[in-house]
Amino acid sequence: MKYVDEYRNNEQVQALLRAIRKVTTRPWHIMEICGGQTHAIARYRLEEMLPQEIRLLHGPGCPVCVTPVSLIDQALELARQSDIILASFGDMMRVPGTKEDLLQAKAHGADVRMLYSPLDAVELAETNPKKEVVFFAIGFETTAPIHMMALKEAQRRKLSNFSLLTSLFTVPPAIDAILSDPGSKVDGFLTAGHVCAITGNSAYHKLAEQYKTPMVVTGFEPVDLLYGIYRCLLQLEGGSHVVENAYRRAVPETGNPPARALMDETLEACDQEWRGIGIIPHSGLRLKKTYAAYSSREKFPFHPNGTEIPSECIAGDIMRGVKHPADCPFFGKGCSPERPKGAPMVSSEGVCAAYYKYNV
Repeated sequence: MKYVDEYRNNEQVQALLRAIRKVTTRPWHIMEICGGQTHAIARYRLEEMLPQEIRLLHGPGCPVCVTPVSLIDQALELARQSDIILASFGDMMRVPGTKEDLLQAKAHGADVRMLYSPLDAVELAETNPKKEVVFFAIGFETTAPIHMMALKEAQRRKLSNFSLLTSLFTVPPAIDAILSDPGSKVDGFLTAGHVCAITGNSAYHKLAEQYKTPMVVTGFEPVDLLYGIYRCLLQLEGGSHVVENAYRRAVPETGNPPARALMDETLEACDQEWRGIGIIPHSGLRLKKTYAAYSSREKFPFHPNGTEIPSECIAGDIMRGVKHPADCPFFGKGCSPERPKGAPMVSSEGVCAAYYKYNV
């Protein structure tokens, strides 16, 4: 398969591993900040191939995992209302709220739909005019434009029964929060190629300079990841700290201007709670007031009761790079995909789910 098979080529993998071993002279901690990258690292067991001096840390790269409990509870409250259809992606269905998840709510009679696209929710609203269709919109900058396309399509069709419950996060403020933490172990970052394909790299240039930390835009296949690690190590060993694009086949420096224009039109930055981590200033995206008619928060006010992630789940420490899934006493025992204690175990992009699935 073009642009896939060649990036899984064993000869290239071995050549990169030799280059990594040659350049490495001391211990380094490198963090990837994308759930897709984390799963590829676990699936291909890349950590086991690297020199023992290199430790990979797994950042908050899964928007499902960092969606706060209070927002899950808000989605559940909406789903229980008889005149509402609550729709979302499949990986949201089993993320635990305070008392249950969306799949359990569906089993108890709530009208919960699993969809593959928010545009399907627009169709659902048009064919169910007597119901309010709420799409639980989860994502980083990568999927935000898709959700906003659905909003604009609902507006074009003049649908008054369609709204979004947004849980949208931005990556650069999370990197800022991680690097500003006195306990941070991160020496360098592999930034998420699909996010940069939308946003471009400008925000990362500022962070690299501020924290003197190299940031390498990286893809998702084994060769991509090892090449990103290699380029990051060259900077670390050489004492430089710039943004380097190691995923040029997919990421232009300026990103995707039409997608960014759509986001700028419809969304604005806000403080955002990250499940297990806390509130990170200006790290979320919410609908602008001019689009309040499509906000479920405006249509259906919700007052959270101050719930927090269970204390036994150490997901916050894992996603900040302080701990590893293996450090959790519940991993694979009291916590599994069938009985998760936290979202990183149940989400398809969660770091704990990746380590459990691939028995790392």
